[in-house]
Amino acid sequence: MGILDNVERGLEKAVRGVFSRGSKSQVQPVEIASALRREMDDKSMTLAAGRTLAPNVFDTRLSEADFERARSWGVALAEELCDVAIRHARSQGYTLQGPVRVSFTQDLELKAGNFEIISNTQKSDGQPQQQAQRAQPSYPGQRPSQAPRPPARPAVPAQAAENLQAVLDIDGQRYSLNASSIVLGRSSEADILVDDTGVSRQHLEIRIEPGRATAVDLGSTNGSFVNGSRVNGSLELSDGAMISIGRTRMTFRWLPVKGGRG
Repeated sequence: MGILDNVERGLEKAVRGVFSRGSKSQVQPVEIASALRREMDDKSMTLAAGRTLAPNVFDTRLSEADFERARSWGVALAEELCDVAIRHARSQGYTLQGPVRVSFTQDLELKAGNFEIISNTQKSDGQPQQQAQRAQPSYPGQRPSQAPRPPARPAVPAQAAENLQAVLDIDGQRYSLNASSIVLGRSSEADILVDDTGVSRQHLEIRIEPGRATAVDLGSTNGSFVNGSRVNGSLELSDGAMISIGRTRMTFRWLPVKGGRG
């Protein structure tokens, strides 16, 4: 259960050590979450074919005192706010053009208890647009960087790719990766739930294209590794690649489709 879930369910003790209860001069996490949802609604734009575009990058401007409290929560608070934005986009049917990003900035002109959210729409760096983009939290006060663009060449010849299925073997279970974007993490919002305290709520994304698969670290706390190498942004996955997140090990495979496709 996350910080904002605790607040919204009345279990305030988990966060009130920093954001003290009952003080009108301090910003509460649930206030930021509500403002973030309103910002998405206010700045959404209806496009052709019934598509509604909403912002996906948010800069929360805080007073000096509130900024210090937010910084003490670090990535945990940013991840929670990213999850809020993702869930709201799904519930409203919004289109996001890139990963959700939340950052915190100190604004000396703001008084304690006051804050502003500045939003904008930022495209993913050359990646296919997804209806439900995943969290890319940043440390408070620090701007996140875009993941490097993966190589364009297919890892599997085009003709062979038509008859291959991407799968992931985890602890004796096999998962077919049938979507273009699969997210692994500890959150119930993840496509593949990984019950591991060393794994972030939204930890790793696997992007599938014909003949090519790419692992993308989603700003995880403990990092992601492929064949022992840390994923700094993204890494291409080959057949038999060993992926490690937290204490969990898994194997990526390209397997023949019985009877071929079509």
